[in-house]
Amino acid sequence: MKLEDGLPTDRKLAGVYRWGAAGCGLLLVVFGCLGLADQLSPFDTSGQEIAGLSTNGVLSVLSLVFGSVLAVAAVIGGNIASTVNMVVGALFVLSGFAHVFVLDRAANILDFRMSNVIFSFVMGLLILCCGMYGRVSGRLPHDNPYWRARHPEQATDEDEDRGPHAHDLLSGEDLAADIDREQERAALASAPDARRSAGRR
Repeated sequence: MKLEDGLPTDRKLAGVYRWGAAGCGLLLVVFGCLGLADQLSPFDTSGQEIAGLSTNGVLSVLSLVFGSVLAVAAVIGGNIASTVNMVVGALFVLSGFAHVFVLDRAANILDFRMSNVIFSFVMGLLILCCGMYGRVSGRLPHDNPYWRARHPEQATDEDEDRGPHAHDLLSGEDLAADIDREQERAALASAPDARRSAGRR
């Protein structure tokens, strides 16, 4: 799959990318700042904890760096935020797998414990899903901007079949469906009254 910065995104997708990066980035920045505030040794493995997670100076700095990267991506928004989310999320998941094999060993320089591994998996999957939302799927709807970017000829043919303004009207289809549903509810609600009136006559 080819990911390009020039791919279009609608406002709903961009909001998921931006708020996902901002929320996760904020958590990482807070965790990193708390670790630095405690003046932890860079490679200390004594098991000092912050918010239930074992940490040291290096891990605090890394958390601050990745949190800042996500925060910058949230400010930029769009497909850049989506791509950064996917990359950072994948790194967190890989970190969780890697640290499973170095727990309680000399190679565990970041002082990971099982709680850190679980957090790395959960945070990584959350960030990854925020970046992949609406962009990576086996069956994207044909009005999805990424599907349209990957299948321009088919999208053009479908727009021509629907009419010259079909793509502009796609965003209003949900509103039309809501109006139809409201009309159906109103008709169902008025039906008993109409039957009672006919019975009186």
